[in-house]
Amino acid sequence: MFFLSSHSKVVSALPAGITSHDVIDRLRRLTGIKRIGHAGTLDPLATGLLIVAVSREATRDLNQLVKMDKTYEAVFYLGQETDTYDAEGKITKTYEGPVISEGELAQALTFFVGQQQQIPSMYSAKKVGGKKLYQLARQDKIIERQPNTITISNLEILNYHWPELSLRITCSSGTYIRSLAFDLGRALGCGAHMSALRRTTIGDYNITKAVKLESLTADNWTHYLFQLN
Repeated sequence: MFFLSSHSKVVSALPAGITSHDVIDRLRRLTGIKRIGHAGTLDPLATGLLIVAVSREATRDLNQLVKMDKTYEAVFYLGQETDTYDAEGKITKTYEGPVISEGELAQALTFFVGQQQQIPSMYSAKKVGGKKLYQLARQDKIIERQPNTITISNLEILNYHWPELSLRITCSSGTYIRSLAFDLGRALGCGAHMSALRRTTIGDYNITKAVKLESLTADNWTHYLFQLN
C-alpha cells in the first residue's frame, strides 16, 4: 500500500515478494520522477508499511523517518534454525525435544524487552567494509559482526500453537526481527526462524492509512500525498 504527502512523501504497505527497491522502480516509471527514496527497507519475505519520498526536497527528510520506532507483526517458527534466520534459508538445526510451554515462552520474552545488543544476520543488508553482509554470505564468507544497540519496547504474544508463535513487536530503528527470532530460539534451547513479517507502523504512520501499490496510477498518485508531521 502507499500513501503520499504534500511534501511528496509516500507511505506504502508492500505485498509479499516485492522488494522496497521494486517499489521505487515502479514509482519512478509511474511519476516520471527520478529522485525517490524510502524510509526503511523491507525484505522480499516481508509485507507492510513503507514510506517513500518523492522529489529532492522530500528525500532530505527521510533521515528523521528512518530513525522512528517501528511496529511489526511477526511469525516465528520454533524448532528449526536456518542459515538466513528466516524461512527462505536452509535448515541448519532441528529440535527434537519437548514442546515449549507458553509459560516458558513468556518468561524468555521478558529478557528481550528493553535496551540490548543484537548481532545482525549474515544475510542482512547491513554494510561492513562497504559491502552488504548478504553479498559476502553469498560468497560463502562469514565474518565477525559487531552488535547493534537496539531497544524493544513491547513484545506481545498474539497467538501460540507449537511450533508457530505470532508476536507484535515495537522496536527502535535498526532492529532485525529475524535476529530476534534466532536469539529467542537459542534462549529457549529449541532454535527458531522468522517465517512471516508485516510492518504496521513507522512512528505515528499506520498501515491503516496506506494505499495499495496496485491502486496507484499516473493520474491519481498525487491524491495520496500526506503532510509530514
